[in-house]
Amino acid sequence: MSSTRTALVTGGSGGIGQAICRRLASDGVFVAVNYYRGEQAAKEVVAEIEHNGGTAIAVQGDVSLPEDAERVVRETVEAAGRLDILVNNSGITRNRLIMQMEHDDWLDVMRVNFGGVFNCTKAASSVLAQQDSAAIVNVSSVMGQRAWLGCANYAASKAAINSFTKASAVEFARFGIKVNAVLPGFVETEMIADVLSGGNGDGVIGQLPVPSATTADEVAEVVAFLAAPDTPHMTGALLPIDGAGGVTLLLGKPLKKSRR
Repeated sequence: MSSTRTALVTGGSGGIGQAICRRLASDGVFVAVNYYRGEQAAKEVVAEIEHNGGTAIAVQGDVSLPEDAERVVRETVEAAGRLDILVNNSGITRNRLIMQMEHDDWLDVMRVNFGGVFNCTKAASSVLAQQDSAAIVNVSSVMGQRAWLGCANYAASKAAINSFTKASAVEFARFGIKVNAVLPGFVETEMIADVLSGGNGDGVIGQLPVPSATTADEVAEVVAFLAAPDTPHMTGALLPIDGAGGVTLLLGKPLKKSRR
């Protein structure tokens, strides 16, 4: 078995995912960059890691499908010889107010955001348990603890991840697997551009005690800390990265009263 620690990062071709892949690789971790449709972006991340002296592969798969999640884990282990770190980062948004939300808007977000976490955790857990120490880091959101207009499906999916993180930490502790979640606030990525645009996003960043958006690199730094093998008691935690937004009252912009 290889002695190089290995990480699988789902959604590795996106903004936060790319930053996580680069950060883990800087610690000498072999990184499997999972992507669904972003093949070019995933290959660019791999090329950048290799250019900087690291080792990485791109692994295609829709982790919301159990069979794809199993294959992605299998291909990672076949390439690296082991798996030490799973970062569940895949996610989508389908933002609409509840009264306007289609059933597919609800189901797709739950299937990808939470279903992907469950599928990959289940597929990887037996492999992770073979290591002396291993880590699962779930990329959740402060939306799992708070509310925002038009994001009920997204918030529910992240709340499910938060509860699943705690339950997984309890179940997997006997195998030496740490399970934690990071809860980013407003991060500078394409995914939340529509949330911050328009009337409901006016001034939200300025209301934060730390009045700037979080960066993907900052999220990646916390993920790397949680993935490190030298903090075995750091498990079952939900870590906000939100400029203290979760501990203050953000005003946002409420909907005006109207008739149905």
